[in-house]
Amino acid sequence: MKILVLNCGSSSIKYQLIDMANNAELLAKGLLERVGLKDSEFKHQPKGKDPYMLIQDVKDHETGINLILKALLDRNHGVIRSVNDIIAVGHRVAHGGENFSDSALITDEVKKNIEEVIELAPLHNPANLKGIVSMEKLLPTVPQVAVFDTAFHQTIPPHAYMYALPYELYEKDKIRRYGFHGTSHKYVFEKACDALFLRKDHVKAITCHLGNGASITAIENGKSVDTSMGLTPVEGLIMGTRTGDLDLGALLYIMNKKELSVDEANNLINKKSGVLGISGISYDMRDIENAAWHEGNKKAQLALDMYIYRITKYIGSYAAAMGGVDLIIFTGGVGENGPETREEVCRKLEFLGVSFDSDKNTGLRGKLEMISRHDSRVKVMVVPTNEELVIAHDTLKIVTKYEKSNNEF
Repeated sequence: MKILVLNCGSSSIKYQLIDMANNAELLAKGLLERVGLKDSEFKHQPKGKDPYMLIQDVKDHETGINLILKALLDRNHGVIRSVNDIIAVGHRVAHGGENFSDSALITDEVKKNIEEVIELAPLHNPANLKGIVSMEKLLPTVPQVAVFDTAFHQTIPPHAYMYALPYELYEKDKIRRYGFHGTSHKYVFEKACDALFLRKDHVKAITCHLGNGASITAIENGKSVDTSMGLTPVEGLIMGTRTGDLDLGALLYIMNKKELSVDEANNLINKKSGVLGISGISYDMRDIENAAWHEGNKKAQLALDMYIYRITKYIGSYAAAMGGVDLIIFTGGVGENGPETREEVCRKLEFLGVSFDSDKNTGLRGKLEMISRHDSRVKVMVVPTNEELVIAHDTLKIVTKYEKSNNEF
């Protein structure tokens, strides 16, 4: 019961092959970069074998996925004997709009719905579709499942997802908060509840997915009730290169003063801002921390202070919105591997009932662990995320249900 998980970007393809019949064993993973460009870079890591790397031109996603399949089948660095070993393919799809509150078996109707919201995710959905269509050509008999970043957040109530714009913009154009990183927020919440033996339907939690892209979600009784990202992944926290929350009047002022086009303004808020824009050094928090703490760089320190402040403010606001919080979870590249960031945030949350355990937190990287004291009223945990595993589980569940329903007729 091997499932291939694909995450197709505009010029990249990430993948994992997971054996669901053997305790979700990871058989292979890899990354293909620079798809459509000269000298594409392919890195393939099979379990128990040496990594395999290749540089060659890969003209499109179909060529790239075919390269991945060949690597999985290769005599030396492959992990399966036949493509027939792959029972299903799960795709990460960025945006499902309002059409999907759960993952879905890919049909012509589902593909049409993904196309209809391309304008809401112009950088992601077209690439996701390319992966789906390419796989249909290469493995036409293998069922495929779409797992949407936005699906988990479809439980957010209208008063939290609506923007204070003319209502017709929602009615006609579906302008609203959708949220992202849904698979990650869902996974770490459930993982933490299981580890603490908590009933998921009796917990108020705040999950912090902190990486180059970052978002925070309020989860009440197992359901997302608010999240920091909005119509697009720009809103909310300060990120590696994205502004996060920004006065729209300021953006209009900048566009007018600098005579920026819409595309240039989009590039400014998505690729030139965040901690990179503030510090002028890097989008990587490790570089920012080094420059601030060891080199005395004032702009890097400012970027770090702003980053921590925004995280703390969102946690506090969500705790207020839910009338309290029982559990705070850190995940993502920074959340899992940034003990200093976690401590800076948690020290400011004592008023909520957080009793922080510095000894447990210090040096903790990429490991599930409680970082609050045993008597802390609010529990704080680090939980490594695994979005690919969520995609594989959803894919297996939906394919099994589909096959069962077909066998009943």
